Amino acid sequence: MSGDVVNLRQFRKQKARAEKDRQAEQNRISFGRTKAEKTRTRALNDMAEKTLDQGKLETSDDRPK
Repeated sequence: MSGDVVNLRQFRKQKARAEKDRQAEQNRISFGRTKAEKTRTRALNDMAEKTLDQGKLETSDDRPK
């Protein structure tokens, strides 16, 4: 009926390392893009915004009545 003995200090360190690794992986996904990828994304976003703006109807309050 004896359970495994766990050193709490080592367990906390292991848990902290795992959390640090998880955070590092998340940062690599979020920020680890090349300049070319960033430029391409920016260009695609600009093109989508222009396409969206082309379909807008302009309404102005200075129209003659």
